[in-house]
Formats: sequence, C-alpha cells, structure tokens
Amino acid sequence: MERTEAELIAAVLKGDAASFEPLVLKYSPRIFAMARRYARRESEVEDIAQEVWLKAFEKLSTFRAEAPFEHWLMRLSVRICIDFLRGHQRNRETTFAELTEPEEDWLDRFIVQPDTASENAEAARLLIGRVLEQLPPAARMVITLLEIEQRSVKEVSAITGWSGPLVKVRAFRARAQMRKVLSKVAKEKYL
Repeated sequence: MERTEAELIAAVLKGDAASFEPLVLKYSPRIFAMARRYARRESEVEDIAQEVWLKAFEKLSTFRAEAPFEHWLMRLSVRICIDFLRGHQRNRETTFAELTEPEEDWLDRFIVQPDTASENAEAARLLIGRVLEQLPPAARMVITLLEIEQRSVKEVSAITGWSGPLVKVRAFRARAQMRKVLSKVAKEKYL
C-alpha cells in the first residue's frame, strides 16, 4: 500500500528518515529541471538539487500543510536557486563579442525582419540563455518562471512568496533589462 505525502512527512518527522526517499524520488525530476534553468554545468545542477533536498529534510518541520507539499518544496527550490545565482553572479559576466555563427545568423535575421525570425530556433534559445545569464537573480527567476516555464502570475507568487503586483513589476523590469542587454549585443555586433 502506497502512503500519502502527509503520511510520509509525518513518518519523517517522527524519525523515520527512510520515509523521505519516496518524496525525493517523486520530485527529483522537477528539482533537476528547475536547477538546470539556473546553472551552467551539470555538476552545479547536482549541487543545487542536493542542497534543495538537504534543506527540505532539515526544514521539513516548518511545512504546515496549508498548501501542497509540492508548493512548499518549489518555493524552497526557488530560494536556493536565487542564492546560487547570487553567489555566482560575479562569475557570470560573459561577452557577446564571440557569438556562435548560428546565433549571429539568427540575430542578423531578427534585426532585419523580426517577424520572420523563427522563435523556435536553437540559436535563439542559446542567445536567450546568454541574455538571461546577464540578469540579476530575481529578474532571471521571474522571466524563467513566467516565460520559459509558462507559469501564471499567481503560481509565481506562490512559489516565490512575492505578491502578485510585485511579480508583475519584477517581470516588467526584467523584460526591460533583457531589451537593454539585447541592444548592447546589437551595438557590439554592428558598431
């Protein structure tokens, strides 16, 4: 018989650490997927995921069951990802002078005719990844959650702990920062 999440959590809190394993197995794919959006290397992804599970185990007693466990876990994951980005922000400075040929081709097409540039192009995805690396942690987080993961403002608010209006303001500012970075890329390339 399979136990519910509430039963597993209660067992862990009573000292049965083995009951935590089914939760890890169930949610690890989501944790790894989230971490991959914020880290460059697979080793960093693994470090983030390990930190999430360590903190989740340590702080499980703070879970109040007012919302689903998944929401609590995702909120914790977001905070750990933000902390990771803050810690690595100084090392994330990259130059756009060395764009790959596909990225340059896509950028050329986008500059000339934005409507005809394929939104699904791999080069565009890579370029957006580079642009996201230039953003501060909160801006990168809100863009990733809203635009890449396609979450609603309400979901982002629940995950981050920010109010709905704050999510909207941060998204607006993050998009403005992205435009600024993209215009910098275009200036570097064409001046």
